[in-house]
Amino acid sequence: MKKVIFFFLFFGLAISQIIAQSTVGCGGNIQTSSYKPEKIGLVISSNDPETVWNALRLANYSLGEKDTVSIFLLGKGVEITTMASKEFDVLIQLNDFINNGGKILACGTCMRSRNLEGSKTCPISSLSDLYDMVKKCDKTLTF
Repeated sequence: MKKVIFFFLFFGLAISQIIAQSTVGCGGNIQTSSYKPEKIGLVISSNDPETVWNALRLANYSLGEKDTVSIFLLGKGVEITTMASKEFDVLIQLNDFINNGGKILACGTCMRSRNLEGSKTCPISSLSDLYDMVKKCDKTLTF
């Protein structure tokens, strides 16, 4: 009986150590020393300043963690350069993203339907570019 209890205690301890060494803790803290940067794609289709601001904050944080981050603006998301809010400064976050090496693309059809032109901040792209981004990224999030 003692051998059985010892076995289960040993086995349980071993499993908990394996799990602790290979998971991400609450809050995103990586608990292993072998963290591999990821390719993260964000699809922003909102023109709500708070939502877009938070998406950009996540993008900037991810760049700081050495991840590769791409953003595709879709639908109302292409209005990103006209989003104004006293509380949520989207343009500062957007400029930080671009200046820190983030890649951004915007749906050409969505831009044309709003009579918007492409720019460094909002370069015109296509649905095939969105498809490529989703396919190549390890994770894709939508906002």
